[in-house]
Amino acid sequence: MNCGNLDGGNCRRKDLLLYAVTDRSWLGAQTLYEQVESALKGGVTFVQLREKNLDTDTFLREAKEIQKLCARYKVPFVINDNVDIAVLCGADGVHVGQSDMEALDVRRKMGSDKIIGVSAQTVEQALKAQEHGADYLGVGAVFPTGSKADAVEVDHQVLKEICRAVHIPVVAIGGITKENVTELRGSGICGIAVISAIFAQNHIEDAARALRRKTEEMLAG
Repeated sequence: MNCGNLDGGNCRRKDLLLYAVTDRSWLGAQTLYEQVESALKGGVTFVQLREKNLDTDTFLREAKEIQKLCARYKVPFVINDNVDIAVLCGADGVHVGQSDMEALDVRRKMGSDKIIGVSAQTVEQALKAQEHGADYLGVGAVFPTGSKADAVEVDHQVLKEICRAVHIPVVAIGGITKENVTELRGSGICGIAVISAIFAQNHIEDAARALRRKTEEMLAG
């Protein structure tokens, strides 16, 4: 089965086409808000705010601002890992890793109408996340990546097996660029999640637009 079909549920397949994960490593002269807005203008369909080092007050203030921005563009907005911030800022949901809060506990805290994404590297992890209420899976790293020091590479055959095993949408993540995204054709994914392929680029809006076009071509093929 390919990438699930949750149209009308907490997470629609089409919203996962081009999933942007923020990283302030490449801010330069811009603010994160400005970068996210450029990505949205370029066609990003989902935004995850990922902050590991901000204090709580600064994180919450930023989260509220970007939540409003994403709402204006009608794009789902989730927080990485921090369920409390997600609740306080009114995010659409949260994304958790294997070492973060378990999906069942996230669901109890956030409610039935919020999006829960879970990272998975194996079929077993994917099935457990689905059973515990995940709305979508982030699977990777599907290519070598420098954006996350502890990233575990996932073979493309395993990616296909995960897509076949679950009925919820699957997003590939890790080292994806407009040059290699076509290698994911036929895997069963619904879309891709990227960090540097958008936010490390000199022209974020153009980079997002080009990557979206390549991703649509890959999924159509």
